[in-house]
Amino acid sequence: MAATYTFDIFSSLDGFASYDAADWGPYWGKAGDEFLDRRLAQYAEQQRMVFGANTFRLMEQMVGLSKIPAEALDPVNAAMRSMPTTVFSSTLDGPFDWPDVTVVKGNAVEVVARLKEESDVPLRSHGSLSLNRALMAAGLVDRVQITVFPVIAGQTGVEPIFQGAADFDLELIESHTFDGRTQELIYHPTLHG
Repeated sequence: MAATYTFDIFSSLDGFASYDAADWGPYWGKAGDEFLDRRLAQYAEQQRMVFGANTFRLMEQMVGLSKIPAEALDPVNAAMRSMPTTVFSSTLDGPFDWPDVTVVKGNAVEVVARLKEESDVPLRSHGSLSLNRALMAAGLVDRVQITVFPVIAGQTGVEPIFQGAADFDLELIESHTFDGRTQELIYHPTLHG
């Protein structure tokens, strides 16, 4: 049985994946206990992380081993950092400030298809927009998990999540509201047409 691949992304209501942190703070300043408990539960499950090079560089800079010791790291990022991680890059070389990372220089679509067949654990990618748009177009993403924070980032938002993506029909699998304001929507995507 093939492993499930989840594209996990945070978003403003107007579809931006990131923002100028000086203006908003972590999680657009909207993290609440219910949301953080849900994230911790999701990242407590055994799985393999999959990143593109840019997202991995950013994660390594923010929460790498030398940046924040394990005892000082928030539980969600500590769980993510402890997972086996596959990174797609033609330029990255170690050593890495991350405990268990494998860099793959090959075609991401072919490698993820193989990983899905061979992995004993689910695959999860947080961020990595261009990588995940390509994997969605190839039919390899089983779940799009989008967490929508109650903000519009029209002036400070960067990285429109689906800009340049193919068209998809979405089947809603789950939805949750956290702390009375933040929505988590989990969809199964199917290429439209």
